[in-house]
Amino acid sequence: MNPHVAPIAMLVASNVFMTFAWYGHLKFKAAPLWIAVFASWGIAFVEYWFAVPANRIGSQVYSAAELKTMQEVITLLVFAAFSVFYLKESLTWNHLIGFALIAAGAAFIFQGR
Repeated sequence: MNPHVAPIAMLVASNVFMTFAWYGHLKFKAAPLWIAVFASWGIAFVEYWFAVPANRIGSQVYSAAELKTMQEVITLLVFAAFSVFYLKESLTWNHLIGFALIAAGAAFIFQGR
């Protein structure tokens, strides 16, 4: 496994699962909360099988701060796509500008690499 690329791919997979765990139940508001919690917990369990190895493998070439920064930027990208395509919500200019500012801040983490 390439320690430069594998963590990125695994963090993308991790974030897809975690986004469904945290927000997927919003399409099923009639379901009892306890079912949503247990379903989300089950999805999050799978998410850990991607996140933990991603960080372990990635730590060979990235610092913890770099791994966390990658994870946050990936989270925003996955969430933006999820909210538009799954939840059918719009992204406004405010969202896009806010996400861009976060991404710009993340770029500073990788300065001097």
